[in-house]
Amino acid sequence: MKKLLVPILMLASFSLATAGNITVKGSDTMVRLGQRWAEEYMKTHTGSVIQVAGGGSGTGIAALLNGTTDICEASRDMKPQEYADGEAKGIKAYRVAMALDGIAVFLNKDNPVKELTLDQLKGIYTGEITNWKQVGGEAHAIILYGRENNSGTYSFFKEHVLKNLDYADQTQTLPGTAAVVNAVSKDKYGIGYGGIAWESGVKPAAVKKDANSPAIMPDIKTVTDGTYPISRELYWFTNGAPTGELRDFLNWALSPAGQKIAEEVDYIPLPKEVAEKNTVK
Repeated sequence: MKKLLVPILMLASFSLATAGNITVKGSDTMVRLGQRWAEEYMKTHTGSVIQVAGGGSGTGIAALLNGTTDICEASRDMKPQEYADGEAKGIKAYRVAMALDGIAVFLNKDNPVKELTLDQLKGIYTGEITNWKQVGGEAHAIILYGRENNSGTYSFFKEHVLKNLDYADQTQTLPGTAAVVNAVSKDKYGIGYGGIAWESGVKPAAVKKDANSPAIMPDIKTVTDGTYPISRELYWFTNGAPTGELRDFLNWALSPAGQKIAEEVDYIPLPKEVAEKNTVK
């Protein structure tokens, strides 16, 4: 599935929702999806103004807890301390899964390596494996690219692939998956990771749970059925169960029309029964 990166309108607002005015902030992985949902929703809801900004999941969560955004987009769940901090401020975080995603491992198209195990990825990103020759490639140092530490993708990859070990010091952290993809596309010996919707000009590695497991490519089928080893839910958080325009926008994004848009921009729609269950009554 060929993917095309499109320009993103990055808008910021720091006023809570009034009638028809909604602010969305957070995950850089989700910002394209949030922007498209906003654009399409506003076409049929002419009184609504929805402003979408990225900055990372951590930035969005902080904005929600500080009362400066209506919707936080996050590619990870909130941490127990973040939930507790919200409660202390009178913010009762309400979480809704809005779509699915697989974290792809991006390789340069000229890299002969086609597949990697989770253990190999762990070794690469913790600095234990430093040369492509160690994983079946050419004899050359591996150049690491990754996300900044306010990124939900950074946190998810660290928890689920690195098993909470630290990233190698030589990892070059970049502000957004688009920057990671761009760096790997220009570096034959580079490796990066990020949401599969951002794959453009690079190739994804097939990932194996262990040496004896099949190598699985990230796509709509393998993410939906959970066979791709680095799959996750993408979330919206609000302060309490959304009502009024917030609820209408959220439910529309979960509707067949909203989920079709998610698929059109290369995210993975929720199974129909899950989307229906997540709808706010």
